[in-house]
Amino acid sequence: MIRLNHITLTFPDGSSRVTAIDNVSLTAHPGTVTGITGPSGSGKSSLLAVSATLIRPDSGQVFVDGLDVSQLNSHEATELRRNNIGIVFQQSNLVPALTAREQLTVMNELGGRHSRRKRAKAASRADALLEAVGLSDQAGKRPHQLSGGQRQRVNIARALMNDPSVLLVDEPTSALDQERGASIIDLILRLTDELDTSTLLVTHDLVHLPRMHGAVHIVDGRLSNAASTA
Repeated sequence: MIRLNHITLTFPDGSSRVTAIDNVSLTAHPGTVTGITGPSGSGKSSLLAVSATLIRPDSGQVFVDGLDVSQLNSHEATELRRNNIGIVFQQSNLVPALTAREQLTVMNELGGRHSRRKRAKAASRADALLEAVGLSDQAGKRPHQLSGGQRQRVNIARALMNDPSVLLVDEPTSALDQERGASIIDLILRLTDELDTSTLLVTHDLVHLPRMHGAVHIVDGRLSNAASTA
């Protein structure tokens, strides 16, 4: 579970400060997807960054699986992201030289201890995740050989490699047409249920919101309304 409790975040703006997030509280439970909407510049991506421990808030608390992570030092935050948080960025940012399967298995090599001992397990999980996102037959292809929707599926599978309890997704359909975007939302909903992750999903496409378990709307850093369908 991830819970944000009275989060406020400001940034310097000349001689003053601008408020990006203003006293926001929300919770995402295991097995649910909570949509986050709002106009450009409303604070959606900042909220995800705080949730991911990439930015420390001015005040408030972030709890991941009951642990207050808002005050972790940089090393502790990195360990938390490696083990507990999956992040799907708006752009897939896949490594051009790596195949779809290698995009996933390389996550085992990034700073973890005893990574060589875990290679067989990582390879097995990579294959399982590629099958889960419908790309088993594309495992040997590099990013330029994949469609935009397929690259986003690899991006999602990569974020799930370390079996995170929290999944943070930033505008996963922004570069896709309506049909491919809907299939990506289908995939996130299904995997959230199957893997029991607590998912926060930023989206500009309101047509997908009724299918999610809950939704919040942010304007000027504040929650303007919240509706749950759970």
